[in-house]
Amino acid sequence: MQQSSDSERPVSWHQQFQQSKALEQALLNHVSDNIDELAYFVYDLNALKSHLHFLQNQDVVKLWYAVKANPLSRIIQTVDQASIQFDVASSGELQQVLNQGVDAKRILNTGPAKSRAQLAEFLAKGVNTFVAESPNQLKWLNELATEFSVKPEVLLRVQLQWPDGEKNPLGGNQVTPFGMSVEAWQKYHVSQFPQLNICGLHIFQWGNMLSNKKMYDLWQQMVEPLVTLSQSIGMTLKVLDLGGGLGIDYHEQGEQLDWQDIIADLAKVKKQANVEELWLELGRYAVANCGYYVTSVVDKKVNFDQQQLVLSAGINHLLRPGITEQPFPVRLLRPSMEVNANFDLHGPLCTSLDKLGCLPLPIDVDVDDRLLFGYVGAYGFTESMPFFLCHQTAAEYVFSGHELILVREAKPAQWYLA
Repeated sequence: MQQSSDSERPVSWHQQFQQSKALEQALLNHVSDNIDELAYFVYDLNALKSHLHFLQNQDVVKLWYAVKANPLSRIIQTVDQASIQFDVASSGELQQVLNQGVDAKRILNTGPAKSRAQLAEFLAKGVNTFVAESPNQLKWLNELATEFSVKPEVLLRVQLQWPDGEKNPLGGNQVTPFGMSVEAWQKYHVSQFPQLNICGLHIFQWGNMLSNKKMYDLWQQMVEPLVTLSQSIGMTLKVLDLGGGLGIDYHEQGEQLDWQDIIADLAKVKKQANVEELWLELGRYAVANCGYYVTSVVDKKVNFDQQQLVLSAGINHLLRPGITEQPFPVRLLRPSMEVNANFDLHGPLCTSLDKLGCLPLPIDVDVDDRLLFGYVGAYGFTESMPFFLCHQTAAEYVFSGHELILVREAKPAQWYLA
């Protein structure tokens, strides 16, 4: 495949929304007869298909979709149609992907907590590619491979430490449960696990990177220690899995990554490491841009000279701002010609943690207005905390063609309370 032209570069969520007049009109006109629908997610499948085609239009890297970003059935089906593979980290994710008709041979099992029972379940369901995080996982896989008469492909996950106190959401220089150090893996040899095809290394411990240069520098630093490790343990290094971590410009500071530069950098890394395949596990970068979240203003006030809006829902539906201090960008759904002011956006929970950010909105925003949050295709519904204070769950819709389609309806607290 040939690389896409610059003119096909993905646009920001504002541009994408403005270009989709049909979606805008559908949201403006949307009124649910479900009294429990105080907020909803909507995923633009038209935009997602276009974006995935853009990402696939290259021949340098094999793409996997990290299902943790958004496991909705219609999202998985759209990813499947783009011929992207699937990275799953739990039995629930595995079954959800299989339920969409995906071949188990296109599934990679990641995640730090792989018990022997879980590994057996994955093998029984036809999964043949695994990331091993520990010697125990290698031992169990080797035993199970004998029982199942298979020889699964296995990548060892390596954890590096970076100079100058490099920090990131997956640990930075902290010791995490994700894989082991080069020194720890060097105590083992691939010949100890004859039933496994140990053919690659997995390295990923950064998140939401927004600098092409910084990402390339990190990738380059990894090559030498990983190649050295593969040689010392008797591995023929065929696959290098660089994980994900490609960022989204939540703060809207003009820091969008350039996919063309990423592909060019990866081609250099592939040559430097001398591997047959490079893998990337995209979650946020694959689906964030297609998703929106809509909720309404319940109250408006000025408190200690600070403008405040209280919303129908907050971190009970959008937890990510509360744990990363990266708010999802927002706009007023209806048109307004007024100037913007910064508003603190709070949800309904009885905790000061329930804050979606301090963000600019037109000064005429008022009670009953609807707000539209962007980049919510990833880490929205299934990363939320809907049970605290017994509020309603959010609904989920997809926009396909020119139609808004309900996939999951909003539910009252009685749906999950015992």
